[in-house]
This record gives sequence, structure tokens and C-alpha cells, in this order.
Amino acid sequence: MAARSTSPLNIIMLLFVDKLTNVDFSFLDPQRGLLGETYLANILLKGDLDEQGMVCDFGTVKKIVRHWLDTELDHRLAVPTRSPNITLEEDGEFLSIRWQFGNEGQFLQTRSPRDAIALVDAEFLTPETIAQWCITQLKALFPESVAQLELTFSLEDTPGSYYHYSHGLKKHVGNCQRIAHGHRSRIDIWENGNKSPELEELWAKRWCDIYIGTRSDIKAEPRHNNTPYYHFAYVSQQGPFELTIPQNVCYLIDTDSTVELIAQHFAQATKTERPNSKIRVKAFEGIHKGAIAEL
Repeated sequence: MAARSTSPLNIIMLLFVDKLTNVDFSFLDPQRGLLGETYLANILLKGDLDEQGMVCDFGTVKKIVRHWLDTELDHRLAVPTRSPNITLEEDGEFLSIRWQFGNEGQFLQTRSPRDAIALVDAEFLTPETIAQWCITQLKALFPESVAQLELTFSLEDTPGSYYHYSHGLKKHVGNCQRIAHGHRSRIDIWENGNKSPELEELWAKRWCDIYIGTRSDIKAEPRHNNTPYYHFAYVSQQGPFELTIPQNVCYLIDTDSTVELIAQHFAQATKTERPNSKIRVKAFEGIHKGAIAEL
């Protein structure tokens, strides 16, 4: 009979929290320009067990990660500081950013308080590079018993039509007032009581990679290299905000762009196009929240 091994087992302990929280923000892409995005954050911790028999208390994990993401990424404009497409200028507590994108020499330019910008140490922004930037700063906030930290971002996997949009809500008392933050959002539309994938896809294409601007916030309409631009500007509780962006990536409405007013706009515009139909719109702002409008 073979002798039973008495050597200790090398057990690796991992703690995970899937879909711990979600972050809504905008970021700069070298081809598509300004993109609204919504990520789900997933965390994995490796380490020894403490005196409680835990790698780390779930409450501690949630508190640290949620607070950091809410403060440093959520409702901000993320910019890749090592990209050749970017020019950054710091003016006291304000940052000015110029971003070249696309194949036709287009650009966007923004000036805002420093707190509205996430300066990501990367050349390109992807779920992986943004996650790595987060990890380098989050690791120091955990106990020494945590030997390794992994953070990944994933997208909502519910089927349906989605669109990426950026906007700013000047009247908002929180971080939604930042002029270039955004969301990846689903839209559900019913026509005469029946779900309409056709209308959902129509609006998703209309609002693909769009900036939703309020007409009253337009301060000028300059032209650069024969391309028309809008210059949006307003002063809110957090300070003055400005954004100059090509008109062809904007969609103008007469109201502010709260999700309630967005749902109302979808419903009214669709009703105008289909006057004999009963329209119901469920517009999402990121994940699991939004507004419903019926006509």
C-alpha cells in the first residue's frame, strides 16, 4: 500500500464579487470621438485568511471599491494621457483638453474643473487599460493580507438595442452637471402594445456615439476647416463648463437631457412620425434605471 502524503496542501484563496457596481462615464476614442459608456465592475482578491477566516470582509471590499470608482471615474470624462491625439493644459483648478479624432481632422475641445476629468495613464482607453489604471490605485487601499487584486469591467448582457450618449445637466446638484459624462443605454419601444425592435434599432442608430446638446447652451457655431461646430457653455454649481464639438456628432433638443426628458423626446418624435400609433418608450440611463413615457 502506498504511503499517504503528509505534506500540507497549497490552497490558494480567492474572493470575488461580480457586478459589484456600475460606472457611467464618457471617454475619448481616436476614431469615434466622445463616447458615453457604462461598465459593470467585477473584483477578485487573492490573499491569506485573517483571524476571521476571510481574505477580506465583503463589506470592506464593497465600500472601498464603490467609493473609489464613484469618486474617480463615475460621471467623469476619461482621457488617455499618453495618447498622441491629446493636448492638455492646466489652468489652476481647471483643465483644457483638445482631442483629435477620426480621419478628417476633426477635434473636440473642453474646459472644465479638474474634478470632472479622469486622467488615465494609458495610450488607448479600453476596459482592460482603464481597469489596470484603477488597480494601481485601489491596491494601496486594501489590507496587507490582500496579496493580489484584479478588477475587470464588463458590459450589460441583456439583449436589445443600445446607444452611447454623452451630455451634461447644468441644473443638477450632483456630478451629472459635468458637461461631458455619459452612458451606454438600452431603449425599449412598444407600438400599439407590441414590442418594436424596428423602432428601437432606428433610435439606436440615430443616437450612435452622440452628444445630446440643449439648444439654449449653444454660445457659438464656429467653423474649422469648413466643418461646422457647436460651442456649448454653461455655469453650474461646480463651476464653468465648455465644450466645442462637431455638429455632425450632436443631437439637439429644446430641453435639458434628463432621462425623463429623453424618454419624452423619444415618444413625441416617434408619435410625430407615426401619428396613428400608440407609443410607449422605456429609456434607460445606464443600467437598471431610467424613465417611461407614453403617448
